[in-house]
Amino acid sequence: MAKKLAKKAYEKELKRLQSDLVDMQQWVVETGQRLVIVMEGRDAAGKGSAIKRITQYLNPRTCRIEALPKPSDAERGQWYFQRYIDKLPTRGEIVIFDRSWYNRGGVERVMGYCTTQEYRRFLSQAPTVERLLVEDGIHLRKYWFSVSQEEQLRRFHDRIEDPLRRWKLSPVDLESITRWDDYSRAKDEMFIHTDTASAPWHIVESEDKKRSRINVISHILESVPYEVRGYEAPKLPKKIVESTYDRPSRGEFRYVPDYAKKLEQQKKKK
Repeated sequence: MAKKLAKKAYEKELKRLQSDLVDMQQWVVETGQRLVIVMEGRDAAGKGSAIKRITQYLNPRTCRIEALPKPSDAERGQWYFQRYIDKLPTRGEIVIFDRSWYNRGGVERVMGYCTTQEYRRFLSQAPTVERLLVEDGIHLRKYWFSVSQEEQLRRFHDRIEDPLRRWKLSPVDLESITRWDDYSRAKDEMFIHTDTASAPWHIVESEDKKRSRINVISHILESVPYEVRGYEAPKLPKKIVESTYDRPSRGEFRYVPDYAKKLEQQKKKK
């Protein structure tokens, strides 16, 4: 198991990397680039928390997270990739897929949500689809978050005990505990067909979430050929003109009660 990264070192480096991510986004926007980041891996592998740190300071107008729900009846009648194609970025956008078209290579395959024919067709078409995306100028990065069976189980226990995170555990997640080898085989077969020269997979060791976040952000920044754009901070007016507008009385509006004041009073009593 990887040694835990010290909190102080983690927070310092994370802040620096997040600053670089802001520079990268500025380059994407100003040059009209398109960046797609695919985040995959086992349940509780740390994908979601990594995405949160990547997007924490990015402008949400030009950086989207796509976490598609199970397909509707209409979508099930479409070409499998169709609903994902619809979510691809336009010029000047970053799109992060929190799970992607690789659902078919993982959970759908293991849980029997697709037929063998549909699965084989996916493995055949995925490399072609991704090659076309790259040929059209899209920067495509694919990450697989790897976690051990013991660590996954520990994180599941943490979620069960935490009322704020219990929603993260679905019946499918829980069943994955008993299907560890099935998911392993599905992942390995998926890599054989889709780890290509034009769209390779990059594995993120995720036993330590802090370490994995630093590593994946660093890899994104190193692999995307961005340039730091010049930034000129806006200047505030030297003189602020005093308002002569006579505003309505505060009593005419509905204000949210000052609940925080109760906390101050409770603190004083202690």
